[in-house]
Amino acid sequence: MPIPSLTLQAPCDGVLLPLDAVPDPVFAGRALGEGVALDPLGDTLHAPCDGEVVQCARTGHAVTLRTVEGVELLLHLGLDTVELDGEGIELVVAPGDRVVAGQPLCRFAPDLLARRAKALITPLVVTEPAGFRLDPVALAAGHRVAKGESLLTLIPMQRQATSSEADGPAHTRDFVLALAAGLHARPAARLRGIARDHTVSLRVASADGEASADSLSALMNLGAVEGTSLMLTARGERAEAALDAAQRLLTTPEAAEPAPAPQAPPAEAADGQYPGLVASAGLAIGPLVAYTPALPRVPRDGEGREVEAARLARALEDVSEALDAEYRRAGSAGQAAEAEIFAAHQAWLADPDLRRAAEAHLAAGRSAGQAWREALDGEAECLAASGNPLLAGRVADLRDLQRRVMAELAEAEAAAPEVPAGAIVLADDLTPSELVALAEARPAGLCLAAGGTTSHVAILARARGIPCLVAMGQALGELVGERAVLDAGAGLLEPSPDAARLAEVEAAIAERTERAARERAAAREPVVTRDGRAVEVGANIGSAEEARLAAEAGADGVGLMRSEFLFLERPAAPSEDDQRREYQAAVDALGGKPVIIRTLDIGADKQLRYLRLPEAPNPALGLRGSRLWESHPELLDTQLRALLGVSAPERLRIMVPMIADAGELARVRERLACLAASMNVTRLPALGAMIEVPSAALGTRRLAAEADFLSIGTNDLTQYTLAMDREDPRLAGRADVLHPAVLTLIRTTVEGAAGRCPVGVCGAAAGDDLAAPLLAALGVDELSVEPARVPAIKAVLRRLDAAALAETLPELLALDDAAAVRERLSAWFASELLDTTTNHERILS
Repeated sequence: MPIPSLTLQAPCDGVLLPLDAVPDPVFAGRALGEGVALDPLGDTLHAPCDGEVVQCARTGHAVTLRTVEGVELLLHLGLDTVELDGEGIELVVAPGDRVVAGQPLCRFAPDLLARRAKALITPLVVTEPAGFRLDPVALAAGHRVAKGESLLTLIPMQRQATSSEADGPAHTRDFVLALAAGLHARPAARLRGIARDHTVSLRVASADGEASADSLSALMNLGAVEGTSLMLTARGERAEAALDAAQRLLTTPEAAEPAPAPQAPPAEAADGQYPGLVASAGLAIGPLVAYTPALPRVPRDGEGREVEAARLARALEDVSEALDAEYRRAGSAGQAAEAEIFAAHQAWLADPDLRRAAEAHLAAGRSAGQAWREALDGEAECLAASGNPLLAGRVADLRDLQRRVMAELAEAEAAAPEVPAGAIVLADDLTPSELVALAEARPAGLCLAAGGTTSHVAILARARGIPCLVAMGQALGELVGERAVLDAGAGLLEPSPDAARLAEVEAAIAERTERAARERAAAREPVVTRDGRAVEVGANIGSAEEARLAAEAGADGVGLMRSEFLFLERPAAPSEDDQRREYQAAVDALGGKPVIIRTLDIGADKQLRYLRLPEAPNPALGLRGSRLWESHPELLDTQLRALLGVSAPERLRIMVPMIADAGELARVRERLACLAASMNVTRLPALGAMIEVPSAALGTRRLAAEADFLSIGTNDLTQYTLAMDREDPRLAGRADVLHPAVLTLIRTTVEGAAGRCPVGVCGAAAGDDLAAPLLAALGVDELSVEPARVPAIKAVLRRLDAAALAETLPELLALDDAAAVRERLSAWFASELLDTTTNHERILS
């Protein structure tokens, strides 16, 4: 009986690309095998056929399937995604799972991967053809395919007996793996290539097993990480040469992928102290109270599948409506992070895989509540066992949905644990809705045995200012009842502190509370430094709702409204009317104070789902900001018309990002005037430029003659000056605005604009307690910070003698690096008795 052909389905919506077009020599050179690639348009990869999961990359970016015929397929999400160490990727399968065509394999965050990875292009490669060949007719490039659409056909060939063992002498070599990302798909493919190029059979052995270089999945399933001891055995006439090449590949650090940034470990704990990871910084004192909520009680067995399925459907609908109401409430209150969490829960509640799992338990005779419980138990176990901290951090979200749906089906409502106000709460973990409810009791702090710093609970704790440590381990259960100090700045819980320590911390908390109240009370007052210099403090915002928060915080205006947030997470670009309404609402919210709106700052490093810009070798240096006029003039014309339609143009200021020279801004001004004439608009808003690249800073004198104002974007200016990627966490400690070279460019900007136009700073440095005073001393006229930082930064500047600090500038600019500048600044502030740190920080230093 002839062997049937095998059809592979598209694993997601996307645009088809040949392997030749993949910007990676391993895939383009077919070192891994034949196949095709997709530029995905969704956020989930699905199985292209029935099969068994035989390998999942530790970082979640690659999955290998094996069909019953023995064909092995590799799905590799994006390029160089191994460097993300699992960030933004959630595997939903594990080795050994049987999957059917169309079943989800992994979910991912497209925006994050588009910014952080080399490309989102996803190859689908036949790594082990097992007697099949690809039908070349199926490889039609440039075609947009839908998930589940037939993509490739594998045709059986006449099988011939083969042997992977070469003839000749065998040689072995022992060494230690030096690849930071471990033995993943790329080095595995290169090993196979070495074996083929040298006509040898090659085997790799570690303490965990042995694999032939012919099998990529077997090599990756060894789980070899950096530091693993390996023994390679090569057989054939060129065995020694093959081993030399293999050893160079696997032991040369330069051949490795960059090591992922390690998570900061818990603090060193003295005897009697308990360390944890800081999820939300702060300082608290209170009794230790355990929080152990019970699941709602539901019947185990049901009354028949149809009856229970209807009950489950009603419960899911009720919870979905409740989540929608909470989403709207959080959104109307300006709690964007909280709203996003409820939206994510709604999406998870609608997950068809979870519902199918529950339906399987209904078919086994379970009640609706028990079926949902068991379905989510299984999913939670998979997430917890994944080894991925991002996935493990989502277990609490899953438990939240489990409890909420079970409550709709419960025989009796489970009583929530009582927590006294001012307590430090100890829990294994918390769900987001538990945290929201718990916050109403006003706990002093949270200590969680599990959880992660990226979990939704951590986000909510930070939003509410609740000190919180996570990943503290099960030893917490021994501490109930004791009074403790929670230092969620240093990452320590201190049970049973002595009287002196309690008095010290109580004084620090009181001083911090009093100072914050004083700062808020004075936030609406203008800032004048001790030497009589006026400095404005504005706010950085992303929406009209945040503009209202900025006004309430006492901001002197909006120094930066990031208009790109209007364009993100939409199926199409916002209309002119939609944009105008949002801009008008922001201007109105500030009640006559100036509002600076930045035009769309999107590029290949910040993609829009409806505007896929071509991949760039270095997106940060490509078509960004004002350069988009060249390829997408209609997008920015629509935005400029919306801005010109705002009433009270004297309060509106338009700022153009990524300006390299005066000529670029002059072209924008010409276009603005042309559009205004076509709309019969006679009063034009002020037009300014961002100083983000060294050429703009060095050409400020000419640029200031063209601009009505300038604003320094310190994040990008630092990146481009120091050639350090602002998104690379390994460089975060060195990519510092206080580097003398960056400070010199800021001084050049201020001096070049003097007498011509004002200069502000809207980058993160404006909210830095050390950098903000120095920027004022350099002569900056306005600082723009996050709304919550407005009162504190105003207070810092009021205590500043800007002229005295300016006298130290020659000394500071002559130092070697940012660390030296920070050290010298801290010493100067201490000598001037300028308190730029909290009393709590002084106590702990």
